[in-house]
Amino acid sequence: MPDKLYRHFNTMGMAVYAIALLTVSLLFSDYALKTRWIAWGAGTVVLFFGMTYGCYHRWRHDEAKNFTRKLFLTALAIRTLYVVGIYFYYLKETGLPMEYGAADSRQYHESAIYLSQLAREGYLKAIFQQLEAHTMGFSDQGYILYLTSLYSLFGTNTLGPRLLKALMSAYMCVAIYKLTARNLDERTAKLAAILALFMPHFIHYNGTYMKETELLFLATLALERFDACLRQKKHQAGNIAMCILLTLATFGFRTAVGMILIGSYFVTILFTEKTLLSNKAKTITTIAVIGLLATLMLTPIGKEIIFMFKVNITESNYMVVKYNYQGLKYAEYADYRTMAPGAFVLPLSNMVEVANPNQKMMNGTYYVKNYLAFFAMWCILVAIRERKTRAFRLMGSYTIVYVLMIAFSFAVNSERYHLPALPGILVMASFAMTRFRRKDFPFYYLYCGLVVLAIVGWNYLKLSGRGLIF
Repeated sequence: MPDKLYRHFNTMGMAVYAIALLTVSLLFSDYALKTRWIAWGAGTVVLFFGMTYGCYHRWRHDEAKNFTRKLFLTALAIRTLYVVGIYFYYLKETGLPMEYGAADSRQYHESAIYLSQLAREGYLKAIFQQLEAHTMGFSDQGYILYLTSLYSLFGTNTLGPRLLKALMSAYMCVAIYKLTARNLDERTAKLAAILALFMPHFIHYNGTYMKETELLFLATLALERFDACLRQKKHQAGNIAMCILLTLATFGFRTAVGMILIGSYFVTILFTEKTLLSNKAKTITTIAVIGLLATLMLTPIGKEIIFMFKVNITESNYMVVKYNYQGLKYAEYADYRTMAPGAFVLPLSNMVEVANPNQKMMNGTYYVKNYLAFFAMWCILVAIRERKTRAFRLMGSYTIVYVLMIAFSFAVNSERYHLPALPGILVMASFAMTRFRRKDFPFYYLYCGLVVLAIVGWNYLKLSGRGLIF
């Protein structure tokens, strides 16, 4: 990709954000964001687009070993500084070293403190009894058990686990690079890794006490290890075991992610060339994956898979009920039939004061995904045009199926539930950017205009739904 072209994309990214924010602030001046939230959002957008361009410009010709070293060390440094800084910021703002209005985070922390006390006193059986009685299912237990282990060994300070999040997130950038380089090419891999390095979602969740960073790390590494296993001339038992353990671990954080990982393995096996995976190897691998799925269905995880599908997919009216309960207008339009077409883009950036503090703080973070979504969607057309669909058999199938699942679930407008698809979205966006043609620009500029209108419309609905404007 020409340096000038990527600079144009980044300049446009900042300009579109400024236009959207200015339009919302002028149209709804009584509810415009306060200066502090504008500073958070504008700072996020400028740093993301500015730093990604700078690093891509300087690092794109580096050889792989040097690039991964720079990538990992820079990612770790940025995330560590952010974790320490946001720890004291939240402590000053909320009185706790946790995000605004912490609910799940606080529950995870308090549960892990109690369970770690049981562990130190030798009541291991009681730990699992407590988890079974007070969690929604297996997908709630993995993160609490992880925190319990850390608290039992190292004490209950919340800064330590966040520094581990920083380490995981930094290595996830390397895993994205390796996976993309093997399936696509170096220029796409480097751009995707640099986008991941500065992606504000990935940085932000290192500073919270939610389970998203660990889940992203496990899922991305599981995909990367599975791809590596397929390409080995001699399949080593250790690598296969690692892939299985990583996949199983995701079920302890979110059932849907584990399900979709296994589904993406099936798709990959089916569409892998014979030169890479012989018919005999395909048969053995398929049997292994089917055996893993069958084993899971015989455990409590199997019941949870069925329950999750029923509640999240077939009875998907959670958002309608939630907004009706809050007395908001237009609540009937919050179901999946209305929201699903924008699944790659959602949730839209909140640029008015009625949003909760976390959403206001993250207005720039939301926007970055809103903007990059165009390139991720355009990638589908580019892959077909260049006959590269097979290259996306693993990461693409995982990402698209996850996005579709979210589109028809209760979580279609819940930002953190979209995160597992974000590494794949960055890979797809990078592929589209590096192959952008002159004749593609009308569609790009049309999208830039539409995303401004969508953000303005979304903020209008937030205000109008509450009866604040007409």
